[in-house]
Amino acid sequence: MKIYRQIVRDLSQVYPDGEARALARWLCEECFHLTQSDLLLDKDNHLSADDLAKSQEIVQRLLQHEPIQYILGHTNFCGHNFMIAPGALIPRPETEQLVYLILSELPSVTSILDVGTGSGCIALSLALALPEVEVTGWDVSPEALNIARSNGKRYPEARAHFEQADILEPPTDDRMWDVIVSNPPYVCQSEAAMMERNVLDYEPRQALFVPDSDPLLFYRAISCYAKTHLRDGGQLWFEINQAFGAETAHLIEENGFSNVRVIRDDFGHDRFVNGVFFGNSL
Repeated sequence: MKIYRQIVRDLSQVYPDGEARALARWLCEECFHLTQSDLLLDKDNHLSADDLAKSQEIVQRLLQHEPIQYILGHTNFCGHNFMIAPGALIPRPETEQLVYLILSELPSVTSILDVGTGSGCIALSLALALPEVEVTGWDVSPEALNIARSNGKRYPEARAHFEQADILEPPTDDRMWDVIVSNPPYVCQSEAAMMERNVLDYEPRQALFVPDSDPLLFYRAISCYAKTHLRDGGQLWFEINQAFGAETAHLIEENGFSNVRVIRDDFGHDRFVNGVFFGNSL
């Protein structure tokens, strides 16, 4: 495990030991197809000169705190491999949990809207799991939409398409949806000082931050849109800032939603809000 150990030693300059080891294993598996068993058998000692140069280049980028997902150009989400680039947020495990929650509780539906789709990981994961459902992803960012559409081409069997739209000035058409889901910007500007460099220096700020003066900006806009564009019995699903669970739930209750719940993620934090809208007849 000579090369692996060297990578761990190099990365330990800036990463905790456990994270350095995890990154080294990820690098060896993704770039050189070396499993844990291969490393135990010292197969990393037989890398070519080109592979060694590639590993050194990646290590240098990791030492600058660049996320490994951006370096590799892809990541796994809900069992699917998605292209990822700096124009869109890196999908998190919490967002996977949101998708699985929706799938576990979803009644029969025909249409889903994903607001702030980013890489398209939510929209495409839902479309792949629900082949009869039409899924639309909105994003204001042309860069994010390019990434989402590229991911859509990877999975042509998914009935998903992507549109440029700003939920703060939403389209005025009369389309109706069975489900609206969103993982919108929810990090307050004041929280930036507590964030890791690999997030703060590389991921798109437009997709991360909201003003301290209005932390529920996007939840308010999406809720207002949803109450006129959800079919009767339609569901609203949010990923949220853990500090504003009660406030987000109260906001959508004020917009006429029923059965509102705040749901914790696997780490025990308030992370999701769900509500049902009864008021728009088919």
